[in-house]
Amino acid sequence: MRILLAEDEKEMSNALCAVLQHNNYSVDAVFNGRDALDYAMTGNYDAAIFDIMMPVMSGTEALAELRKKGNAMPVLLLTAKSQLEDKVAGLDAGADDYLTKPFAMSELMARVRAMTRRLAQDTAPSNELSFGDLTLDRAAFELRSTGGSVRLGNKEYQMMEYLISNPRHLISTERFMEKIWGYDSDTEINAVWVHISYLRRRLAAVGSKVVIKASRGSGYSLEYEDA
Repeated sequence: MRILLAEDEKEMSNALCAVLQHNNYSVDAVFNGRDALDYAMTGNYDAAIFDIMMPVMSGTEALAELRKKGNAMPVLLLTAKSQLEDKVAGLDAGADDYLTKPFAMSELMARVRAMTRRLAQDTAPSNELSFGDLTLDRAAFELRSTGGSVRLGNKEYQMMEYLISNPRHLISTERFMEKIWGYDSDTEINAVWVHISYLRRRLAAVGSKVVIKASRGSGYSLEYEDA
């Protein structure tokens, strides 16, 4: 999953990014409310974390505008304020949850998991995604099939999650770059091909009939070859 983090304190932002990435989330960090709104409206994120006290536009204002534009992405608000009226204002603006600083990183991750759980409920009971003979366990970051299981690395997991959530859909290399590495990444575009190669090896290792097909100049799609 891809998370948008809007936090103007650079040290806090760096710490939150590190924790989220350690838990196999992709993260884009912005540092004011206007950028938070602009990035959120691209539709490239599964959830967001907004600090309330930010320059240009507050997190609450950015969230309220996001909801006015019809974007229902789950949003967790962070703030140093603990007064009841501030929490009510944030929730009324459309927040899915609210966390007061200082907080434990373990609590933040628990709230992020709870906030995003509803994204999987329609398609993945018990936090699993399946296609053909292949299952991706989103809690254990494992890929399973008839020949066994293998734990995926961070980017491998994110790419497979994206593929298996959109089976038989052609996904361009550029879209992978935006979704997995983010707009501001200096990663070379051939990183997509490298990780596709890794995933093909993982599929072979677990004995799956699911394959990643390449369409020259267009992108990649997840297909099931039961033959």
